[in-house]
Amino acid sequence: MEVRAFTLADAAVIRPWISGPAELLMWAGPGFTWPLDEPQLAAYAVEPGRRTWTGVGPDGRLVGHASLRLDADGVSARLGRVLVAPDARGQGYGAALLTRVLTFAFAELGLERVELGVFAHNGSAVRLYERLGFRVGQVLPDVERVDGQSWTALQMSLAKADWSPGVG
Repeated sequence: MEVRAFTLADAAVIRPWISGPAELLMWAGPGFTWPLDEPQLAAYAVEPGRRTWTGVGPDGRLVGHASLRLDADGVSARLGRVLVAPDARGQGYGAALLTRVLTFAFAELGLERVELGVFAHNGSAVRLYERLGFRVGQVLPDVERVDGQSWTALQMSLAKADWSPGVG
């Protein structure tokens, strides 16, 4: 899998991977509004302090996306907006993409910690993050209400000392 910088041209491919407002909230939290459109993605692509990547499969098809927002402290960052193409899920692309992003975070940027938030009912994402070494630090019950259901968020973190790029 190739991982390259996200471009606005990628937005046209990624946007259809998000089918509705609940899926948008699952992907990005409250940072975007439905319908997701090009102006929102254009602003996101140039957001100061954020690095964004696109995962490209062996056939040249876009298969994933992730971002890292650097914290002001210079030693930590927030992983977010991780998304795998619907028809590419369950094939290891998420793990490959995140392994590259985390290696960049720890080896190239010299970060000491990467944090993330994930909704507890997103079981496949939670399991992937745990396989990569992330641990739950805080449970935030009922942070969102979607279609009459309360969503609980998990705040997870991974210290550089606990990172092993061969895992995932």
